[in-house]
Order: sequence, then structure tokens, then C-alpha cells
Amino acid sequence: MKKTAVVILLCVLGMIFPRTSVTAQDQSPDDTAIAEEAFIYGFPMVMNYAVMYEYFIDTTSDQYKCPFNEIYNTARVYTPADTSVVTPNSDTPYSFFCADLRAEPVVFAVPEIEKERYFSVQLVDFYTFNFGYVGSRATGNGGGKYMIAGPNWTGEKPAGVDKVFHCETDFATAIIRTQLFNPADLDNVKQVQKGYQLLPLSTYLGQKAPEVAPDIKWPKIDKELAAKDPYGYLAFLLNLCPPVGAAEVEAPMRARFLKIGLEAGKSFPCCELTTAQEAALKKGAEQGLAAIKKNTDAIGATVNGWHILDITNDREACDGDWLLRASIAMAGIYANDSIEAAYPITRTDADGQPLDGSQHKYTITFPAGKLPPVKAFWSVTMYDGKTQLLIKNPIDRYLINSPMLPDMKKNADGSLTIYIQKDSPGADQEANWLPAPDGPIYLAMRLYWPKTDPPSILPPGHGTWKPPGIVRAD
Repeated sequence: MKKTAVVILLCVLGMIFPRTSVTAQDQSPDDTAIAEEAFIYGFPMVMNYAVMYEYFIDTTSDQYKCPFNEIYNTARVYTPADTSVVTPNSDTPYSFFCADLRAEPVVFAVPEIEKERYFSVQLVDFYTFNFGYVGSRATGNGGGKYMIAGPNWTGEKPAGVDKVFHCETDFATAIIRTQLFNPADLDNVKQVQKGYQLLPLSTYLGQKAPEVAPDIKWPKIDKELAAKDPYGYLAFLLNLCPPVGAAEVEAPMRARFLKIGLEAGKSFPCCELTTAQEAALKKGAEQGLAAIKKNTDAIGATVNGWHILDITNDREACDGDWLLRASIAMAGIYANDSIEAAYPITRTDADGQPLDGSQHKYTITFPAGKLPPVKAFWSVTMYDGKTQLLIKNPIDRYLINSPMLPDMKKNADGSLTIYIQKDSPGADQEANWLPAPDGPIYLAMRLYWPKTDPPSILPPGHGTWKPPGIVRAD
């Protein structure tokens, strides 16, 4: 049965393991608070595992990409058939890899890429922190070799490697975006993708490989298992996230989790729980999910009806604010840091009314000379307001982006209007049509490599450029 990250995001997460005979402490007023803390802390990690399971572990999944330590290139943009990740990017063909860093580091190589083409390699750990970037903004388009090392590696940077990225967890995911200018450009993107290479460090050095890390029994994640218990997956995942280095600050929190039967690498619960404690776990999960939903709208600022996310998703920026990390995942897991891409999102028009394609037609107009100020490119993508997934439409168009500008029709005053509606605005305006669902609408702008100098997008929501509001056109 096909599962999506949306299903897992909106249900109670987890699975049940056998119990031991040890008796836990009776419930105290803190049990629910600890359970809520654990739920919020683990929420993005379990979301990440759900995607990882479909992409790199479950070979029967229709979302499966490749094994660990290999690169998978998607030689197309995302469509409604891609359901593992909410609010997927349909601008840039993706490449992926998931590196198993337990035995040794990996070396990742990027080719020289023409300066006009934007690309980025976003490195994400199991906490869902963005722990490094390679790409047009971060390292340039001249090519290079980069090493990713796990939490227990203590070696020196090898010769020929430009930079070492240290990952806090045993597994690291890379999300690679390569700009596609237009459909005729796809073969050029494929050539770029062929230049992405991933090697174990021993292979790169021409040395004998170290002993292979032991196999892991990966627990299946699906709707039925996820609905039973919000903490079992977290107990499993913590064993892959050792509290060493920067993560040592988590030791007191993880010690608190023991009180509700949650211990890294142990079957959950790791001790017998009372009926009252089990009730506290359920209540903590419910409160945690409600808190994440409520806080998601507080990330950033609202301008002309658009909520502009302000994201710097690393350990230093989060500084123990697990609710912030979870809210970023709910808004769109694997979101870039704002310095790489800014994300204005909305479910409402400029007057604060819900966007609904079954009830109204809408427009968004960029005044002459006031298109989004970016160093790479920008887009406006349409999603189903119920699922935050791409939607089928008669012309297979899921976004309007800046590479499409030469084919779009400008108004007499030089402004640009995008028509947001479920039916065609007519042949003369169809180049400017962004098809909408027959129901609730969720829109996301993507502003790649946003400018910091006026007219500026950054800081998010407080730059000199403001996204124009969406207005009813009927």
C-alpha cells in the first residue's frame, strides 16, 4: 500500500515493541511534559526516516531510489506521482544519495558547471539539520571534491579534498538540485548529473576498505505501524544519533526520556509502564502535534498575505528549540536555509481570505521592474491545499518560474500577471496560467540565492522587496 510523508506527518507516529519486566516509576505531573518534549524532538527525525525508508531501504516502494552510498539522478522534474515529500520542488531535477558513515567517510565530487546554471547540494543529518552546502552560492560552479565524515571520525582532510563536512549522525542525506532552463534543456541536465560522483574514502585513497558496518534491521514505517506509538521509532533512531561532539548537550534531555521508557537503541518501552503513564504518552503526543501545527505559522513574517519563512536549520540556530526544528519540517521537510532559498508561502489572498479554486479566480501581478530579486531564479508553485502535494491539471503545469518569462505575456505597463484558477483564462493568456485545484489552494514561492542588497529579499519578510498579494479576479 502506497504511503506518503503527508500521512505520516498528520498521524501519531511510532510502533510498538515488546516490553520488559522492569517497573517504571508511577506517573508524575512531568510525564506528559516529557512525552510532549520527546514527541516534538523526534517529529522531524521520524519524518526524515519515513522518506529515507521509501527512498533508500524499501526496494518494493514506488518511491525507491537507490541503496546507501550510491547516487540516484531523477532526470525529470517532480509531478503529482511523487508523494514521499510534502511541497516538493518541481523546478529542478533532483539527485539524491544517503551516505552510511559508520565504517568510513565518503567523498563527493561535483563537475565544473556553466556559470549560468544554478545547482546546490544540501547536506542533511538525521536530526534534519542542514549541516553543509556545496553549490553555486556556497562553493561556486568550478567543480570540486568534498568529504562527509560521521560523528566518530577523527582523521585529517585528505589531499585533493576541498572541504570536510562533519555530520553529527551516522547517516547523511544529500539533496541535489540542478537547474533546468526548459524542457529542451533536459539532456544538458543529465550530463551535469553524470558528473556527480560518490566514493568511499578508502576507494578515493586507493586503500583497503575498513571492516563493513553491521547490518541494521530497519523497522518498517507505514500508516498502521505509525498510528500505534509515537516513541518507538525515536528510540530506534537515537541509536544512529550518538550524543557526542555538539550533540552532547542533549544528554540531560535523553536522560529525562528514560522516565517514560524511551532509551536509545532499546525496544520501546524499555520498562513496564503504568496505565497512567501510557495515558500521559498519548496526551503528550497529541499536545506535541498541536504545538507544532500552531508554531509553524510563526516562523518568519507575513507580508501581503504571504508568510515568508525565516529558516536557518542547524544546531547553532535552533539552540535547543526543538519546536522550531519540528515546525520547519512540518512547513516543508528539507527546506533550504533562507540564505540559499527563501520561501514565501500562503493559503490566503491579500485580504486574508482562504484561497479556494472551486469558489474563485485569482491573480498575482508583479509591477514592472519588481520581479523577485534573486541571483539564480524564482518560481511560484501550486499545491493541493489539503495535502500540500502537486496536483494534476490539463496542461501538466505545476509552476510558473523565471525561465518561462520569455514565453509569457506582459501587460501594457510592463507588469506581469499570473492567472491562478482551475480553468484556462483563454488561449491568449494561457502562457500566464497557473492551474489551481478545484478546492483549497496552497502556494509556495521559491527564491533561489536571494539578494541581500536592495532591492533585497533577505532578511526574510524584512527585505526591501515585498511579494505582491494575491487578489480575487471574479
